[in-house]
Amino acid sequence: MNKENNRNETCMVIFQPSGRRGYVEKGKTIKEASEALGVDIEGVCGNKGTCGKCKVRVEEGVFEKYGIQSGQAHLSTMASTEVNFFSLKQKNAGYRLACQANIFGDIVIFVPEESRMGKQVVRKSFEEIVIELNPAIKKYYVEMPQATLQDVTGDWDRLMKELERSHGLKNLTIDYQTLIDLQEIVREDNWKVTVSVWYDREVIKVEAGKNMAAHGLAVDVGTTTVAGYLSDMNSGKLVAVASMMNPQVVYGEDVVSRISYIMTHPEGLAQMNKAIVDGINSIVKEVSANAGIKQTDVLDMTIVGNTCMHHLYLNIDPKNIGKPPFAPALNCSVDVKARDWGLRIPPEAESVEVDMGSLCRTTYPDRIQTEQEFKKTSQIRSAGIKIAPGSYVHALPVEAGFVGADNVGVLIAETPYSNDSIVLIIDIGTNGELVLGNRQKLLSASCATGPALEGAEIRFGMRAAPGAIEKIIVDKETKDVYFKVIGRDGWNKDLQEIGAKGICGSGIIDVVPQLFLAGVIDMTGRFRKDIETPRYRQINGRSEFVIAWARETSIGQDIVVCQKDIRAIQLAKGAMYAGARILMRTLGVEKVDKVVLAGAFGSCINKESAALLGLFPDCEPENICSVGNAAGSGARMALLNVDKRREAEEIARWVEYLELAIEPDFDKYFSKAMWIPHMEDEFPHLAHLFPEIKLNWT
Repeated sequence: MNKENNRNETCMVIFQPSGRRGYVEKGKTIKEASEALGVDIEGVCGNKGTCGKCKVRVEEGVFEKYGIQSGQAHLSTMASTEVNFFSLKQKNAGYRLACQANIFGDIVIFVPEESRMGKQVVRKSFEEIVIELNPAIKKYYVEMPQATLQDVTGDWDRLMKELERSHGLKNLTIDYQTLIDLQEIVREDNWKVTVSVWYDREVIKVEAGKNMAAHGLAVDVGTTTVAGYLSDMNSGKLVAVASMMNPQVVYGEDVVSRISYIMTHPEGLAQMNKAIVDGINSIVKEVSANAGIKQTDVLDMTIVGNTCMHHLYLNIDPKNIGKPPFAPALNCSVDVKARDWGLRIPPEAESVEVDMGSLCRTTYPDRIQTEQEFKKTSQIRSAGIKIAPGSYVHALPVEAGFVGADNVGVLIAETPYSNDSIVLIIDIGTNGELVLGNRQKLLSASCATGPALEGAEIRFGMRAAPGAIEKIIVDKETKDVYFKVIGRDGWNKDLQEIGAKGICGSGIIDVVPQLFLAGVIDMTGRFRKDIETPRYRQINGRSEFVIAWARETSIGQDIVVCQKDIRAIQLAKGAMYAGARILMRTLGVEKVDKVVLAGAFGSCINKESAALLGLFPDCEPENICSVGNAAGSGARMALLNVDKRREAEEIARWVEYLELAIEPDFDKYFSKAMWIPHMEDEFPHLAHLFPEIKLNWT
């Protein structure tokens, strides 16, 4: 349907976290919109509103990235069939049944995990790591002499004395919450206790009897996905993994969008902080259940993320990293009590007094809140990370405004500063990060690749989920397309039911070089109009190429790649390549010896396709490797060995950050990198793949 001519009859509907979006006719239900856009929502009652499986949340507010305002007012009123499925809290939060809510205006819809028919495939892969164990938390077992009428020494004083006598621990302090519970615990098993001590300085937990088991959690907060890795801190073994879509994605798919949302919404920071804290708590709950332990058995936690995510999970306003000179609030690492995580008390408010009447007053100068406003503020406040109450969360340091703790995690995991050869590390994500160098010098930079490579801003793009096309091959002679779909074994030509819904990131990386090799597009990325195949067509003067015919899909329409899609991919890869070339020039090198593809996305893409696309400079194929979620590995190393925390602090200050935004000739590098694989640079290791194609450097 033509957007310009039918704007009054259609509404923009955006589904998160899948990222699918499009225009639907006014009056359609959310469920009907989801089916039209290839978003699977649960439901077993035939859209009668009786099963309650299709619960979704309507987001309120202005979403600048999409140019729309969303809210409950854009839907039909809640029908009587819906009312009984929601608590008052859910109603106030904007929950509706997708099969009952009709759309009459632009809307952003969040589909909770339990309502998704095809669960999101979150590819935060991991590798086993070998590291000398030296965790921040150590456990000590002691048997104290009991209190008597002749010895009335206080419980804490008695415990301190025994810890010094048995284990040589001196000058200890104790967590306040742990102190409150101490009396009951020491008497539970005849004054025999196991004590968890942080850095041999502070007692953060006391347990009755002997229990030397110790678990810690490393968390990688990506712009799009969040992953948690639960480790046994006595053996170093990984015992449970959990991952999820970053719940902040509803406020924007990239860091710039989220910063913009915070700047235009008074409660934006609180909303995003609560969203990520709630998300982390979901991961804590899942890994604990999978490992057969209680959440309070998790004694330590490390966390990494890009600088924007770092500020958001620390509840620090990131607005200043979104504008020159892009300075973060802090570079160094920080330790925060888990129970205080996300707590934000306005500095001008000394206390809060709650009246039983109709008003709630604060000691803000000249300010009175209504009871409703007070409750809303209270509800949005985070309740902290739900692990052992006395535990700390260690946030690794950041390098600069757009190179964060996740990149530091990659550095301490891959240690390029220990190599003589020139290593290029590419962490491909919504925000691409680059590191180049060796033991002599390391440079880092950030590229605004955007979410295109992960499926967003692509007409039929989607995140990795069942039904997503993940591998693509285009026959050079016939132009036929062969593809694989997540959740289906085999290629489309071998399957009777295919059920494709869209194209995810790994398929997007495949599609452009495959179209280029098949002669469908030229080096500039333009469609060649002289090709003869029914897959190439022009609709209203716009070129597109059919990847999957409607009969091969579950959305009832052809899945195509259009010129706009190809341009979005070129913009993303061009920024990455240009950044790498500027780092090479600054370092004074003409080639790289090794390319490391880090990140969950990097571990899933075809390395040959990435090279053909021109995502990075030429390198010997055997020296191109994927290392999975290296940021997560770095977080795990910091969890298991405090020396890695110190190493992270040193490396974060030693690596030199290069701000590409102020490089005067970045545009020149960027425009040349837009070509496939490049306008000028040679790729001798790829030349054998297209001997029949005329390139201006062959």
